[in-house]
Amino acid sequence: MVTPQTPTTIPQARQLLADPAMTESTPGQEFVQAAALGDDSGDIVVPYRAYLPASFPLFAHRPRFTVRQLLKMATVHDQDVPYIHEPQPDGEDRTVSGITLESALESAFRPTLDHAELTDIGVSVPVPRGLLRFPRLLAAFIDYRVLVRFGTKENQVLLHGDEDGRVPGLMGLPGSRTIRTGQDPVDVLTSAAGIVEETGGSCDGIVAHTAVYWQAVEAGLLGRLNEAGIRIARTRMIPRDRVLLGDFRAAATFLDPGVSSLALRRGAAADGGDVIEARSRMGLAVHLPQHFVLVSPKKEG
Repeated sequence: MVTPQTPTTIPQARQLLADPAMTESTPGQEFVQAAALGDDSGDIVVPYRAYLPASFPLFAHRPRFTVRQLLKMATVHDQDVPYIHEPQPDGEDRTVSGITLESALESAFRPTLDHAELTDIGVSVPVPRGLLRFPRLLAAFIDYRVLVRFGTKENQVLLHGDEDGRVPGLMGLPGSRTIRTGQDPVDVLTSAAGIVEETGGSCDGIVAHTAVYWQAVEAGLLGRLNEAGIRIARTRMIPRDRVLLGDFRAAATFLDPGVSSLALRRGAAADGGDVIEARSRMGLAVHLPQHFVLVSPKKEG
């Protein structure tokens, strides 16, 4: 049964959910049930015990990977998370391993204990005027429009980092490797995948712009990469002339404490209308930055 909690000093209604872990319903469906118990004037804030971007309904019907889905996932407590960080030593000049363990690049790695901080990410989306009178349509708007924008923001944060610096962007990790080339990114994917594995990993993922992805489809490369166990996440949050390859599951862990919320903020839009605000807490532990290789264009001059 959905029951209201004691309101805070801020004018809002906080609601408990019948299904906060999203096992049988969607975030939008749960939100409109809770919103039905709120008043018509204050904000409505609904907490969830689930990571909201993972609840986007179309994930169940089409094989499109996000950057997060290339990583391994860990359910964690809502606090800083200890993890093992094992970078390649500074000044290491070798780029190719020898044929013995002692001459392999990873023989020089030195593991240390580090801590990953958690942070809140999210989006705010204006609510069409009059939509609140149609609960089912509001639920669909949250599930299909708000959550898809949240997924785009998630890709941005994982690739470029967050505003407070708690999440390191995968494209600019200290200790990761870069290949500069004058070739088209599609033409160097297989050779770059081999370079990923010189540090002892297995190239299992690629992040590419949507245009590069469809070039790979046209070239017949997508099926061959799939046979090799490589998944491609396509997103507009990476430049067209860059591709990120790596052993994603060994190199980093996505941290999920199961803390999220959806909120209806009255009058928060630029035009005075309402907005839906979606927030989730997350973190990123990077174990082996050298397992990532960024393909970039040659520097001019």
